[in-house]
Amino acid sequence: MNRPKPFSMIREFHLADWFTLANAVCGVGALFSVMSFLQTRGIFHIYFACALISAALVFDVLDGRIARWRQRSSAMGRELDSLSDVISFGVAPAVIAYGCGMQGLYDRLVLGFFVACGVSRLARYNVTAESLSDDAGKVKYFEGTPIPTSLVLVWLMAVAAWQGAIGEQLWFGFTKIAGFTLHPLVLLFALSGSLMISRIRIPKL
Repeated sequence: MNRPKPFSMIREFHLADWFTLANAVCGVGALFSVMSFLQTRGIFHIYFACALISAALVFDVLDGRIARWRQRSSAMGRELDSLSDVISFGVAPAVIAYGCGMQGLYDRLVLGFFVACGVSRLARYNVTAESLSDDAGKVKYFEGTPIPTSLVLVWLMAVAAWQGAIGEQLWFGFTKIAGFTLHPLVLLFALSGSLMISRIRIPKL
């Protein structure tokens, strides 16, 4: 019986997979930055978190291009990509929104819905990618908006932080429903999540 070599899984990674992992690391770094902000209230931590999500998008784009350039892809690479995207474009934007002040009960429910939509969107893509591919193996279109579109919300949070519109100064204020808090701004996350799980067809460039 042949024993697997040390670090055999890492040895099987393609070049594109390392860029995918860099995407995930950026997402985790953004989470750490938000936690640092909640501890220290240093606004630069929010800026840094938003910048890391922007960097994650760069790595996300590069991993696909490198895979096509080298004509080397794998089922593992596709799973790595989805898991990384969940962190960087699902969980991290929701946590950034929470750090910026969307901390009411309804806010948390909406942010949880947003993340669940992102996870569902990626799962649907993974199971339908083969049927949506053309003869060359390239996916012709997305169903639902891609999860990296959440970067728009991240940039919005960066602008809010720059203008001091976070915490109690969050744009559009807040409202009380049955004694619990809702910040209307969080509804943009509900909209984003709903578009992800929609059947809208978006051509893949």
